[in-house]
Amino acid sequence: MSSIVTGEAVVLELRPASFAARALSSIIDVAAQAVVLFGLLLLLGQTLGESVDPALAQALILTLVVLVIVGVPAAVETVTRGKSLGRLAMGLRIVRDDGGAVRFRHCLIRSMTAVLEIYLTAGSVAFIMALFNDKSKRVGDLLAGTYALRERVTAPPPQQVSMPPWLRGWAGLADMGRFPDALARRVSRFLSQAPRLAPQARAARAAELAAEVSASVSPQPPPGTAAEDFLSAVVSERRDRDYARMVRQRQQAERVGQRLHRLPFDQ
Repeated sequence: MSSIVTGEAVVLELRPASFAARALSSIIDVAAQAVVLFGLLLLLGQTLGESVDPALAQALILTLVVLVIVGVPAAVETVTRGKSLGRLAMGLRIVRDDGGAVRFRHCLIRSMTAVLEIYLTAGSVAFIMALFNDKSKRVGDLLAGTYALRERVTAPPPQQVSMPPWLRGWAGLADMGRFPDALARRVSRFLSQAPRLAPQARAARAAELAAEVSASVSPQPPPGTAAEDFLSAVVSERRDRDYARMVRQRQQAERVGQRLHRLPFDQ
């Protein structure tokens, strides 16, 4: 992940595209261009026939090849702000090094260098350059000052904290009114990250947080309760109580609103 600092001193965390994603998107783009070029050449051959001058035919073919390989990709990237068929399929976008949208000159430089590093060398130059670059940049990206950005990032599933069944009765009667919000956020963050921690660090952090939480909870949990189970029970019970309180407040607001709407407007 790369960091970009804006003019307002805000750090943006951006995810550069992986080498595999860029390679697959390039293959899709090259295949689409080959199909389009083959179809246009076939249409041109049927339109001109055999009576056309060979020099004119070669000029038209060369113009068509340059248009499809250089002109169309540059135009498509400019209009779509860094998109193409392959990048659309892979959830990628070409952006400037500062995270901004690309302009026509960036797209034109990338398209022109692609003729050498992708088409004339069968992608070997782009492959080697992207393989040893931390942002998977090819030569065109280095010259244009651009790179591929991942737009579609899979969001991790939310971590659900469940109530330990053996602590449900105790948690329902415990007083947690003095439980600070800042401490609750620290406990929730720990419970979400606990599976990725080392066992010793996980146990030590759980014991430390449990000691802080126990000062705001009364009565204390049953003897022998594990620190992490205690934290899970407190967070789960506090969440359920907050939800129930918000439901009651919403119902009360709806009842008051209904009473106000029933009043005559002239009173």
